[in-house]
Amino acid sequence: MGVAKRPLSETVRELGALSTVGLSFVLAIVLGAWFGWLLDKWLGTRPWLFFLFFFFGLVAGVINVYRTAGRFPK
Repeated sequence: MGVAKRPLSETVRELGALSTVGLSFVLAIVLGAWFGWLLDKWLGTRPWLFFLFFFFGLVAGVINVYRTAGRFPK
């Protein structure tokens, strides 16, 4: 009816980009928390830097999702 057909290569490219959204979100959080944990261990400030860098990772993950979602037409 009102559905426009798109080339398969375009669809595959979009699916590939979308599949990285969850991975980049989780990876940003995990890397931030890990880096904060290492700094806490090194500086003896446990758990403050862990939580700070966990929050930084969360913000970075949300920004990554927002940027990736902005690439696709509605």
